[in-house]
Amino acid sequence: MINHSENRDGFFKDGFIIGEVGLAHDGSLGMAHAFIDAIADAGADAVKFQTHIAKAEGTKHEKFRVNVFPQDATRQDYWKRTSFTKEQWADLKKHCDDKGVFFMSSPFSLEAVELLKEIGVEGWKIGSGETNNIPLLRKIANFGDPVFLSTGMSYFDEIGRAVDLFNSANAPLLLMQCTNKYPCPPEFWGLNLIPEYIEKYKVPIGFSDHSGDVAAGLAAVAIGARAVEVHVTWHKSSFGPDVKASLTLDQLSALCRGVKDIVIARNNNISKDSLADEMSEMRSLFTKSVVVNKDLPAGTKLTIENTDTRKPALGIPATSYDDVLGKTLLVAKAQDDYLKWADLK
Repeated sequence: MINHSENRDGFFKDGFIIGEVGLAHDGSLGMAHAFIDAIADAGADAVKFQTHIAKAEGTKHEKFRVNVFPQDATRQDYWKRTSFTKEQWADLKKHCDDKGVFFMSSPFSLEAVELLKEIGVEGWKIGSGETNNIPLLRKIANFGDPVFLSTGMSYFDEIGRAVDLFNSANAPLLLMQCTNKYPCPPEFWGLNLIPEYIEKYKVPIGFSDHSGDVAAGLAAVAIGARAVEVHVTWHKSSFGPDVKASLTLDQLSALCRGVKDIVIARNNNISKDSLADEMSEMRSLFTKSVVVNKDLPAGTKLTIENTDTRKPALGIPATSYDDVLGKTLLVAKAQDDYLKWADLK
């Protein structure tokens, strides 16, 4: 189970991975619980849903982004059909607690914020469509909980205004680079924005990915992203508007393993010279020294014709080959004998 006393730090740990169900459960509570087990077992740190309250979120004029739901005449119908009660949300959160992962759900109205806070949500993921929703941002900021804020559809001035709002409330913020294309091709990942955000906003930066593959998330972490969010699907042929932009559970497992390794590598700098010192035994086996390539009597002048570089590195290193040429042997050498500076004048 989650140690709640460590939640604030846990949300912003380096390499934090959010597996988003969104509405991939299509209104099935059983499916939602099954996703929690699968995402937790894959190694993610959080399972994220979306909390839509139809009457509080939109109007009859709202259109589908992708209309694949023949049973739903309007977007409002879709929100109602796929919604859960407060008690059901509480059960989903408890399931996440029992599995040792954080429960998260993006709210899209003030009522959704209130519902989620009532069931004990301890950290927030805010979608980029809400970046300019000042009432919602202010309400969440006032809780002082950790916040992951996506920037997919936002202008710089909107992002800056949101960052200032959370900073003024002393609410911990992680800003997420995001591009709202489903799936998102590499030319739109916007990896260049990650170091730019780090420099510009002075807050932790993450990456919300819609590519449908693991490469984008791994690349983002390698250049400084602290967190990665990905949509999750059972199979690439599953039903739903976000499937092509989602990872399968096998891909999610690969992402989790890769991110963990990249974080370890990124946080452990190595010194090339120190590492070479540690590999002295291996260097003696695999690097070369200067040898004579035929039997030579004392007094022989060393030339390209009668010398070579060969393994093992038991004598003058091959890097000093040019310094050996023109020297004279003080002692006789047999073919393949390595040279030492004491042998030469």
